[in-house]
Amino acid sequence: MRKSKRIYLIGSLRNPEVCILADSLREQGFEVFDSWMAAGPEADDWWMRYEKERGHSYAQALDGYAAKHVFEFDKYHLDRSGIGILLLPAGRSGHLELGYMKGQKKRCYIWKTPQTEPDRWDVMYRFADAVVSDMASFLRAHRGGKR
Repeated sequence: MRKSKRIYLIGSLRNPEVCILADSLREQGFEVFDSWMAAGPEADDWWMRYEKERGHSYAQALDGYAAKHVFEFDKYHLDRSGIGILLLPAGRSGHLELGYMKGQKKRCYIWKTPQTEPDRWDVMYRFADAVVSDMASFLRAHRGGKR
């Protein structure tokens, strides 16, 4: 599949809407990477607990095998994808992933719904190619339409 049809869908492990959006994008003919969801909604909590029980600091944990493995897995798929979509709500990792993709000159979108309208607006979302709220607005923006 062409890289321009390959999406890395970014979001929260705790957001079940990720899988729903992924399926909808697949129906539109995109290859979507959302396999990071397989770790489950508490994966980060378990990793932190595991490392703390071993007396490791955050910096030590980031240098451990588990963190390196997960990072390389995600980075591989970030690199092979030509499109990034950040589904809100999302945390720091998701925003870093989208920023990394934008830094690679890839098409990047922020997907929000009326339910995920941010409490505070942020002008830095202008780094994204568009902020979209549904499939029609995403497809229009991706095909060259404006915000």
